[in-house]
Amino acid sequence: MTYIIRSILTIALLVLIDYYAYQAWKTVTRNNESIRWVFWVATALAFAMLLASIVVVLNGTRNADIFHHTMTVLLAIYVPKIFVCFWMFGEDVWRVGVAFFERLTSSNTSKSTFLPDRRLFVSQLAFAFAALPFLSILYGSWKGKYRFNVVKQTLEFDDLPEAFDGFKVVQISDLHTGSFDSKEEVLRGLELINNLSADVVLFTGDLVNNDAAEMEGWVSVYQTIKAKVGKFSVLGNHDYGDYIAWPSAQAKRENFQKICQSHEDIGFQLLRNETVELSRGDDSIYISGVENWGKPPFPQYGDLDATFEKVPDDGFKLLLSHDPSHFDEQVKQHPKNIHVTFSGHTHGMQFGVEIPGWFKWSPVKYRYPKWAGLYREANKYLYVNRGFGHIGYHGRVGIWPEITLMTLKRKK
Repeated sequence: MTYIIRSILTIALLVLIDYYAYQAWKTVTRNNESIRWVFWVATALAFAMLLASIVVVLNGTRNADIFHHTMTVLLAIYVPKIFVCFWMFGEDVWRVGVAFFERLTSSNTSKSTFLPDRRLFVSQLAFAFAALPFLSILYGSWKGKYRFNVVKQTLEFDDLPEAFDGFKVVQISDLHTGSFDSKEEVLRGLELINNLSADVVLFTGDLVNNDAAEMEGWVSVYQTIKAKVGKFSVLGNHDYGDYIAWPSAQAKRENFQKICQSHEDIGFQLLRNETVELSRGDDSIYISGVENWGKPPFPQYGDLDATFEKVPDDGFKLLLSHDPSHFDEQVKQHPKNIHVTFSGHTHGMQFGVEIPGWFKWSPVKYRYPKWAGLYREANKYLYVNRGFGHIGYHGRVGIWPEITLMTLKRKK
């Protein structure tokens, strides 16, 4: 029932956006009424897909292809309309101001209309600027989702064991396998990983969208990932199957067990509130992984105390924790010196603007203050990977899929 209410409210909001944006469209097409139908044909397509998606969700298959394609179509149609609405609102503020001024300064109150007409050039500018997000969304769904970007970081530590000086850590996150539509493109991304000659590869969760069946045909693809020492992983919030309706609790448990098995099948050691020790001669570092821990409504299965129970206080520690909010809520206050935490989860919302070394912005920053890249607090590092895959919107704009190479160095 809650989902139905949300759907009704969403449809009502979209109708208001349509009505308001259409005022600009009428102004632009005032001399060519024959093409006004284009606006409503596009709107009808979006609504037809939205209604079909609602039916899919109510049938318990939330992440079916129809849901993803619907999100893409809605973004492509309504984000530009929202841009138009902002321009229209600005013009309407001006129109109301002019109308009040004329009424106050003119003795002629017999005018049939209160507001002055909309100006053609304002509506034209509105649609010209709206073309930018429209084209960006189309590019993002065509090319952006596979525009893999290798981000390199080097961190120095006083207490890094000497034998691990220059240790290469590659991180990937948020594969969301059920959203991929090209094995060739994914293999190209995995080849970039292998070219980095990683000592270890860390995968920080969300192997699937919900269903273990998404892994069918993909095990051999992910098995091509190579690491000199080992490959380690943790679970993300989507790996627990919490977002679709299962016929029984047993079916959900079996699905979860299959997802855990899939980590092993692709050659990753799944860490569930546990730690492994990597040794080189007399030197060691510790790689730990917690189950998903996020701020509500996300589940909190992670247990740091259990994870680090047998790890020496002076050990060099790398932690895999899917949700970056875990860092602020628990990790940075934890008595153990956790040197680097690797997270994902945010995807950078798959939409934003980044100018490396100077500026980055995404709407997701208002939900997650630490949403992409490197952060340092309490003498502990957090790195948030932007994600390898995608979900919902079948694309990426400005926030490209990421492969992280972090080189650990010992301070001289």
